[in-house]
Amino acid sequence: TQPARILSALDVTRDGAPAAGLDLEGIAPDGAGGFWLASEGRTDKDVPHALLRVDATGAIVEEIAFPETVLAGETRYGAEGVAQVGDLIWVAIQREWKDDPAGTVKLLAYDPAKGDWAGYARYPLDPAPEGGWVGLSEIAASGDDVLFIERDNLIGEAARIKRITRVPAAALVPTPFGAAATPLPKETLRDLIPDLRAAGGYVVDKVEGLTVDATGAVFVVTDNDGVDDSSGETLFLPLGKLNAM
Repeated sequence: TQPARILSALDVTRDGAPAAGLDLEGIAPDGAGGFWLASEGRTDKDVPHALLRVDATGAIVEEIAFPETVLAGETRYGAEGVAQVGDLIWVAIQREWKDDPAGTVKLLAYDPAKGDWAGYARYPLDPAPEGGWVGLSEIAASGDDVLFIERDNLIGEAARIKRITRVPAAALVPTPFGAAATPLPKETLRDLIPDLRAAGGYVVDKVEGLTVDATGAVFVVTDNDGVDDSSGETLFLPLGKLNAM
């Protein structure tokens, strides 16, 4: 239907009760009927950075803390997406942490078979427009590719970077923590600003969700922040199959 309708929902629960202390920003199927979830932490607000796995009912069955060596450099901008690529679960961090070279962000790799973190990769961001910042808002697996949403935090005529990028899945190989990682190769698949303007409103800030269906069609959704300091609309954009720009 147009507009799209939400048909069902699952509560995320811990020990049978709605789970507290979460800021869920990423979701991906786990291949067994449940989901991997990425929770953006804020240590100063007692919200831990975490990767979680829930079953088909939404019950948490695993809660995986970030490695201490990574948390040493944390900032308030944490996990924004999660995807399974091959045997590894990858978590995209939104912005640079204290130990990241300027203009790059971490992707953390978790190995569920070993029950441990496997390392990280480094994603290169485009330079931020004047008055804003640039970061990642999503990661999604699609065949031989891994797709990302890279965006600035600007709205309306000031917005410059709202795009889907692509990295070859074969390039996404974890580097051990503490070793230097070479920035990943990326290309732009689609500039989303024309799509965001198509409804007749201004270009909104938070393009934050992306998925690919079984046919290869791409869907994007925005976050309206619960209309807090926002005009309030949520845009759900079916984009079809994408080719590199």
